[in-house]
Formats: sequence, C-alpha cells, structure tokens
Amino acid sequence: MPLNNRSIRILVALIGIPLIIALCLIGKIPFLIFALVVGIAAFIEFSILAAHKNMIVNKYLGIPLIVLLILNTYDQVVPHNILFLAIPSFLLIYELFRNKQSALMNIGASFVGMFYIGLFSSALVLIREFYSGDDLMYSQGGWLIIAMMFSIWLCDSAAYFIGSAFGNHKLFPRVSPNKSWEGTIAGFIFAVAGFYVAKILVLDFINLADAIILGIIVGTAGQLGDLIESLFKRDAEIKDSSSLIPGHGGVFDRFDSLLLTAPIVYIYMSLFL
Repeated sequence: MPLNNRSIRILVALIGIPLIIALCLIGKIPFLIFALVVGIAAFIEFSILAAHKNMIVNKYLGIPLIVLLILNTYDQVVPHNILFLAIPSFLLIYELFRNKQSALMNIGASFVGMFYIGLFSSALVLIREFYSGDDLMYSQGGWLIIAMMFSIWLCDSAAYFIGSAFGNHKLFPRVSPNKSWEGTIAGFIFAVAGFYVAKILVLDFINLADAIILGIIVGTAGQLGDLIESLFKRDAEIKDSSSLIPGHGGVFDRFDSLLLTAPIVYIYMSLFL
C-alpha cells in the first residue's frame, strides 16, 4: 500500500531530524559535509527558479566557488579578500564567452545565488566552529544550531496553525497570500519561547538576555527568510524549489529560514558572546 503525503513527511522527519541533530553535535567534517550539501543543493534549486525567468545561473563556476567558500570558512587556505575579488572576476569573464540569454540577468542571478546561498551556508560552519578553540566547549556550537532549528520549527508551526485558525489580517499578500499578521506574531512569540526553553535545557553557557535576543533574531530573520524564498518562487510561478526531499519539497524550501538567520546569529555571537 503506497504511503500518502503526510505519512511520507512524517517518515522523512523521523529519519532526517535525528540525523541532522547528530551531525550538529559531532561537528567537524560531518557537519561540514552537511553545510556543503545544503549550500550546493539550495544553489542548484535557486538556479532552477532563475531559469523559469530566463536567467541562466552559472552553475559550472557557481558550484565549485560555493564549495570553496564553505571549505575556506572551515579551514582557510585562501584569504577571504582574495576570494571575494576573484569570484566576481571569474564570473564576469566567463559570462563574456557564454552568449546565453541576457548577460546582465545571468550575472545578477549568479551573484545572488552564490553570495546569498554560498555565504549564508558558510555561516552555519562559522557558528558550529565558534568554540573550536576549546575542546570542552566545542559541542556548544552544535547546541546553538540545534536551538536555532528548534526555534525555527516552533515559529513555523505556530505561524501556520494559529494563522490558519485566527489569521484575518494579511501580512504580505503580494508575496505569500496565506500568511497573516496573527500567524507571524504567534511565530515570533514561539521562536523567542523556543530559545528560552533551549536556554534552560541545553544553552546554559549563555545568559538569559542573549537567549531572548537570539530568539528575536530567529523569530524575525527566520520569517523574513521564508518570505524571501516565497518571493522567488512566486516570481518563478512554482510551488516548491524541487522535490528532492520526499513530502517536504526542496532543500531551499526546508532551510530558507535557517540560511538568513545564520549570518545574523553569527554576527551577534561575534560581537556579544
């Protein structure tokens, strides 16, 4: 008997969630591979969205350069200033000889895909390796990412269920017609509550004020990240970025909130933690 869509979603979640938690806690190369998979898959899916608008993202340069960005974050072999100068140079020169559709649109989409997805995926590695200088504290980076994912999940769930039940005021109908202010506010509150719970259970190395601020970041940036991907999909007139994850859509669909949240969390950590 074939499984229905809800059963598939549950089965994938039962397998995927423990695996991701394990990768977060292990860190090092296993988590680096996870970040690479997210970055590469989301970039390919972004290129598919762009193709629906006749923009040809440069995958032949884009994928290797995203890999280099993420690897360089884990173990720097090329100074970042050289990397950021080289990437645009290579893309511009390559586009000169491609002769496919609009050069301006191709270059713009390639830049957005590489720096939005590539840099933001590398921020996950920066957070996971934040405490790498101390073996006793190394696991804390993993718990922070788990707390971020937990808070995002609570945010999404609260926004969906409360928005469905009580949402009467549209948030952003041009981008996502089903989202409401009621759901968004509920999601924000639950995101902050999620970090408060995480502080009590696993984040005893940060103070309460930091936990609340991180929850605010997740509750705000996470929902904006979801809206940004919705903007791309609505412009491309497609429902999901791909069907790579059975019952859940694409990698970009599943990690859009985390991708925008990660760099902001890392900036906060660098300045205040």
